[in-house]
Amino acid sequence: MFLHDVFPPEFIKVDLEAEDKDEAFEELVDHFCQADRSNAREEILQALREREAKMSTGIHKGIAIPHGKTNAVEMVRGVLGVSRNGLDYDALDGEPVHLLFMIVAPQKDSEKHLRILKRLAELLENPQFYTDLQSQKDAQGAYKVICKYEDVLIALD
Repeated sequence: MFLHDVFPPEFIKVDLEAEDKDEAFEELVDHFCQADRSNAREEILQALREREAKMSTGIHKGIAIPHGKTNAVEMVRGVLGVSRNGLDYDALDGEPVHLLFMIVAPQKDSEKHLRILKRLAELLENPQFYTDLQSQKDAQGAYKVICKYEDVLIALD
């Protein structure tokens, strides 16, 4: 499974309005439910909050990867959120978060879930990926950035 499958344009939201982690979760999940035509809002929020209670997913300078597993979804899917102003996330480094890669997966898809997290971590090692994503004005532009960097990564494998 590829990141461009997990984060297609309709699952990308630039200009997040949230100011903190809880608001971001709600905004990302609302976007997910609208794009996926899902009514699993509460189950997804619960899965994200349960995972976040273990340790902050604000793991890299300016980046958070909130994720969780719930049988309320049928496949691994995510929402990329871009915050222009940054938001208070209780990140491990204490810095505001600008890019949020929310990932939800069914309970049975642990392997796919982990592969997606690994691929994302590999892309995030390139600081230009972060810069290019943050500068996008719309979902289509952000999607093209994901595809571009993922294609380079795949070519190196």
